Amino acid sequence: MPRGGKKGHKGRGKQFSNPEEIDRQMRAEREKELNGGAEPESSSESEEESSDEDNAQQKRKGVEGLIEIENPNRVSQKNKKVAELDVSAPKELSRREREEIEKQRAKERYMKLHLEGKTEQARADLARLAIIKKQREEAARKRDELRKEKEAEEAKSKR
Repeated sequence: MPRGGKKGHKGRGKQFSNPEEIDRQMRAEREKELNGGAEPESSSESEEESSDEDNAQQKRKGVEGLIEIENPNRVSQKNKKVAELDVSAPKELSRREREEIEKQRAKERYMKLHLEGKTEQARADLARLAIIKKQREEAARKRDELRKEKEAEEAKSKR
């Protein structure tokens, strides 16, 4: 920041005059000089012209006044009538929706195969379950044998 606290003028907006506005001002100055300082009668005509131009500018604001052709890429929304709507027609799904539906179907298909025991994971689970089942049967058999032995020993000791 420069010393003295004065701000520069670099960021200020620049104003440019229209060439038409410059021509109009120059004509008005010439007419004043020719008439000797009296206001010319044509100024009312120029006011009418400027009011017509103002109306044209009010109709088209911004860039619309510069571009007179429409954008061919712009798609205007068309209102559809209720009679024209086809409810029975299938709605086109977005990519995400399609992928989500495919994912759900694949999951359901996998679960069906899994329940039938046709997947690798299902086979591994069934094998693990079979091993656990055998271990439990053996443990139950051993418990029965131990119980029978204890009962036999108690029966012998009571005699």
